[in-house]
Amino acid sequence: MPPPHLACSGWLGQVVSQSELLPGVKGVGILKLIADTPLFQGKYMGKKNFRGRGGSDGGGQGGGGGRGRGGRGRGGGQNNGQGRRRRRGGGGGQRRGEGGDIEPVEDNDIPSEPGQGLLELHPNGYGFLRSTENNYSRERSDPFVPGAMIEKFGLRQGVLISGIIQHARKQQGPRLREITDVDGIRPDEYSNIKQFDALTAINPEQWYRLETGPQPLTTRVMDLLTPLGRGQRALIVAPPRSGKTIMLQHISHGISENHPDVKLMVLLVDERPEEVTDMKRNINGEVIASSLDQDVESHVRLSQLVVERCKRLAEMGQDVFLLMDSITRLARAFNKWVGNTGRTMSGGVDIKAMDVPKKLFATARAFEEGGSLTVVGTALIDTGSRMDDLIFQEFKGTGNMELVLDRKLADRRVWPAIDITQSGTRREELLLDPDTLHAVTMLRRTLTSMHPVDAMEQLTKQLGRFKSNAEFIKLISGAKVLD
Repeated sequence: MPPPHLACSGWLGQVVSQSELLPGVKGVGILKLIADTPLFQGKYMGKKNFRGRGGSDGGGQGGGGGRGRGGRGRGGGQNNGQGRRRRRGGGGGQRRGEGGDIEPVEDNDIPSEPGQGLLELHPNGYGFLRSTENNYSRERSDPFVPGAMIEKFGLRQGVLISGIIQHARKQQGPRLREITDVDGIRPDEYSNIKQFDALTAINPEQWYRLETGPQPLTTRVMDLLTPLGRGQRALIVAPPRSGKTIMLQHISHGISENHPDVKLMVLLVDERPEEVTDMKRNINGEVIASSLDQDVESHVRLSQLVVERCKRLAEMGQDVFLLMDSITRLARAFNKWVGNTGRTMSGGVDIKAMDVPKKLFATARAFEEGGSLTVVGTALIDTGSRMDDLIFQEFKGTGNMELVLDRKLADRRVWPAIDITQSGTRREELLLDPDTLHAVTMLRRTLTSMHPVDAMEQLTKQLGRFKSNAEFIKLISGAKVLD
């Protein structure tokens, strides 16, 4: 009987002949012997229907010992076979070329452009840049800010970031690639800015003059009876149709005309859309609104973002004036947002619903180091809602200036409809000079002895006779006040 290697022809005979020399080789070893035969490599190399582990020039050993399938390697070496080249080469991350590798895609190939936006942080550490033109609303086109960049420069919510915006691949949205400045300073210097809570709060000492001329009388009366200072926390208590909106417009006009260096912002929460349009047209400042056709989440998110923006500006030494209309509707929104925690006060107000609104209102203060944040908020009363009355009681006493509007005065068309006896400013002696303070004290003594309606009618009549408050004060200082 002939030897086995003579009885078998081709590559099988070669395997049998080699296996006789290595009697202990079985299983996988036999397969390797088959793959090593020259006849097998010349005839079957590159075929899909054969799977082997390893190989001399194929995928197995071409990648430094990686697995190979019919000469298709998962390694990083060369593939000398004629089979299909796989994307997963050891030199991965490169573009497909003649050698079957993938070249890295440079970021410079992706288009980019300068841009800016207000940073809104996510609880997971990253953030987005919200556009001021879009009312800080959430858009798919808002650039993404990586968490590593936020941590590197110590960025805080509400900062205005300018930088290079890179358009992402595969329709994933833009991305902030580089920061050029943060609120006008270099990004590596921003971490040196003291945080808001680390600054020293003091009483308002610098007076905001609101008078702009003989008219309107609203601001002239406020300068005398309820003066505003830098860092004031003022509450305007207003029943319906008492002139609240017009008063806010007069205040904003006085700030923008007499104090152009002050950053004026107006926050409208749950207001009528037509009123939002009217405020934007009549106020020379930044108006941010979440009207009543938007959901509760929009009211809550926007109010917190705007206050954080004001805090960032005050940290950098700027004077910020924020008009908030209204605190009552803001508190209503937070009451819906917190849900039912199991403890409800009278009027259906959850016990935790007032925490955040009171905190937002309490951010108003002046700083010893420089800068201030003034907040003038409105509270609604006499609306027929027990919830509104409770909200007012929660905020009553939290401010250091309170101005109460009287519906009876408004019904008689006496403007401004201010209740003199219930309106006033704490520590007004820090804001007014001694002569003005003495004249205002005498004026109050005379007006409080009269009926509120008669008192305001007499005051507006006398103020209308003079072109300015200074002339009026000269008259009443040390003389008979009102005839």
